Amino acid sequence: MELGAAALPFSLPATDGRTYSLDDFADAKVLVVAFTCNHCPYAVAYEDRFIRLQNEYAARGVRLVAINPNDDRGYPEDSFEEMVKRARDRGFNFPYLRDESQAVARAYDAACTPDPFVFDGDRKLRYNGRIDDSWKNEAKVTRRELKDAIDAILGKSSLAGEQIPAMGCSIKWRH
Repeated sequence: MELGAAALPFSLPATDGRTYSLDDFADAKVLVVAFTCNHCPYAVAYEDRFIRLQNEYAARGVRLVAINPNDDRGYPEDSFEEMVKRARDRGFNFPYLRDESQAVARAYDAACTPDPFVFDGDRKLRYNGRIDDSWKNEAKVTRRELKDAIDAILGKSSLAGEQIPAMGCSIKWRH
């Protein structure tokens, strides 16, 4: 997905029993759509950071939505039932959606888990890159690119520097 592209519509079931669409986030000043999953060590490492990010930025109009597109036939830990358990056990404070058909992940051109796409209030893509510079050890993080992007969008300023691609496990596509 090219920077400046419009957010693409979706309608997906969530672990909280609801179905969410892009329109459900219309009031968000910044929308983070993060493709993630249950089993990838990169995705698991970022769960607490996503929870804290939503806590820290919710009052400023930022909404995070996580989408799991992985094929659960080869990765049963990514089944909807396991997603429900994970969201409950980890205390996710954001919607966790299931992209069973993988159509949304394909439309967004998601590459890995986690892969965050950050949209401004007009739902134009402003950032698609890594979350920070130390997925394995949060104590060693020196650059917080996702937060910097959110801050820039909220401050209505341009994003500084290059967007380094997200790093994680490949999405488990159906064949």
